[in-house]
Amino acid sequence: MVVLPTKPPRLRAGYRRVRPGQIAIHASLLLLSFLFLFPLVLLVSASLSSETDISRYGFTLVPRRVTFDAYQYVLQEPSQILTAYAVTITVTAIGTAAGVLVMALLAYPLSRPDFSWRRPLSFVVFFTLLFSGGLVPLYILVTHYLQINNTLWALILPYLVMPWYVFLLRAYFAGLPRELIDAAKVDGAGEWRIFFQIVVPLSRPALATIALFCALTYWNDWYLALLFINNPALVPLQYLLYQISTNIQTLQTSSQAFGVTIPALSAQMAIAVLAIGPITLAFLAVQKHFVSGITLGGVKGD
Repeated sequence: MVVLPTKPPRLRAGYRRVRPGQIAIHASLLLLSFLFLFPLVLLVSASLSSETDISRYGFTLVPRRVTFDAYQYVLQEPSQILTAYAVTITVTAIGTAAGVLVMALLAYPLSRPDFSWRRPLSFVVFFTLLFSGGLVPLYILVTHYLQINNTLWALILPYLVMPWYVFLLRAYFAGLPRELIDAAKVDGAGEWRIFFQIVVPLSRPALATIALFCALTYWNDWYLALLFINNPALVPLQYLLYQISTNIQTLQTSSQAFGVTIPALSAQMAIAVLAIGPITLAFLAVQKHFVSGITLGGVKGD
């Protein structure tokens, strides 16, 4: 009597066997996600806690007593905050759009092997990664030669071209199929048409990644405002929040002598929440392109 091997039971349709390795990977990713979210949750909780609870119990994930005193203190003059938001949003939108366009136009010829000035121009871009002109030449250029201090251009132009992002785009452009460009040339397409109708649509992940990096740079910058902006109507959000945080520390030192309590710690947490909120939403909008833009652009090119 011959015993035939029995087949393993077939899984029902729509059911997939879960392996222990997959469970371990998902558990590790969930733990890692919680570790990344932990500081953000702690930040929001501290901004909603009273100064007394923070001093007595420290920072907790859930506030013992929810209060908006910190936000009321920071937003005593909402018109000033709204003006700073408008300045930062304008600078971020214009700077990101212009920066991505300029850096893409610079990176595309650097990725073309038939461009004769490719290597010398790449060296010039790379040289700026190693050496910079310094603070004094930058200040003289902006204030005396360009004369754009106390304008929004002083917050936009210094970050318009960033060499590392240029090389990232160049590496991504170099990995695009060369046959598409050659076929477009055979059909009579010019370089501008090839760039905007073929290269740009194929490079959306890389362009979205660079756009996010540029937006983060413009949104978080306060140093240029410290150097070149004296007009209160042109103060960006980060510099305004920096001034508020400095004033809070000064007032806390002087108010202790009069027995007045100022929500210093919770107000600083509220300032951080106001600063990172919009840019967090921007990251969520482009996150699907973020990983692909980094991985594909980081391994291609020469």
